[in-house]
Amino acid sequence: MRIFIYLIIFFSFFDLFAQLPIISPYAVSLGASPFIAGLAVGMYSLSNTFGNIISGISSDRKGPFAILVIGLLSTSFTLFTYSLIDGPYSLLAVRFLHGLAAGLTVPAAFTYLANRTNSDKRGKESALSGAFIGLAAILGPAYGAIYTSRNSVPETMLITGVLIFSIGIAAFLLLRRTLIKKESITKHPSSLTDILKNIGLLRSFSGAFFLMFSQGVLAYMLPLKVEALGLESQLSGLLLSAFGISAILVFLLPINRIFDLVKPIYTLIAGFTVMGASLFYLSAMSTEPLLYVGMCTYGIGFALLFPSINSILIDSTNITSRGRSYGYFYAFFSAGVVVGSGITGALALNPNQGFMVSGSILLIAAITNGLTSRK
Repeated sequence: MRIFIYLIIFFSFFDLFAQLPIISPYAVSLGASPFIAGLAVGMYSLSNTFGNIISGISSDRKGPFAILVIGLLSTSFTLFTYSLIDGPYSLLAVRFLHGLAAGLTVPAAFTYLANRTNSDKRGKESALSGAFIGLAAILGPAYGAIYTSRNSVPETMLITGVLIFSIGIAAFLLLRRTLIKKESITKHPSSLTDILKNIGLLRSFSGAFFLMFSQGVLAYMLPLKVEALGLESQLSGLLLSAFGISAILVFLLPINRIFDLVKPIYTLIAGFTVMGASLFYLSAMSTEPLLYVGMCTYGIGFALLFPSINSILIDSTNITSRGRSYGYFYAFFSAGVVVGSGITGALALNPNQGFMVSGSILLIAAITNGLTSRK
């Protein structure tokens, strides 16, 4: 059943990444102003944050099965409603509902996975889930851009909706028996105060936030960097693919055993350090081959960090509080992207400055975790 959960995780993130290259142009084609077009992109992440929290709390109270199925089916229905959009404001409404529904799925899927993972294998399992996310990050944007160029945004969303609807029906049929037993022994979750007092969870949440903060900066600044260097615009997509491929290789090759052999706090510090150094490197490079080197190195840092924050979350929770914790975890994930791109845009930083600011924040996070690792 783990493979099926990985499949759910893949399609959940595939849905997210397929939107990236198509929503802002679609909003403009509907007559949206630049502000409304930006809001249409960010609206998904905003409502997704609320969906993550609702999913986490409900997964602890009711078990992840019902939330997982509801999330998949409701996401597919919101994808179908893109065909009803007739202007910028109806697009905003659909984006809000889409993000809210999609936010239900991921915390429930990871809660299910974590509850059935042995503690001595949680690092490797987290690495495998990261590999499926990385694969979605590579295939999703390509699918969204290519299919939409030949058809339309509503048709692209319709195909994605059909896929997710099929996965939702399969989840209802395949996971129902395996989850009933677990749900019957689920206890009441820990309070929010208890969660916020947990140093391991604070490490995990801050790791998720700063990880995606850097991703938001990268997504915003990398195309601008490529444009400023006079290189072909498609290079930014290829560079992001290089980052995804290098991360997947770390997730899947035998080196992934490091996540069970080494304490996650150490791989977390290493991940922050490598990512931060890579961003400084990218700010200084001006040729295509060296940019590829920087992005591959960044991908290695990402691959070190993502399983680490997942392992720390698993180690810091039990079955009665894990769902809520994953809800907050992915809420910080969503918020990081918005804050990262938002701050660099608001400060009017150029690409090199944006990379240096983000790199500095990641290195500070590495130092802070290093100084507090004993505690």
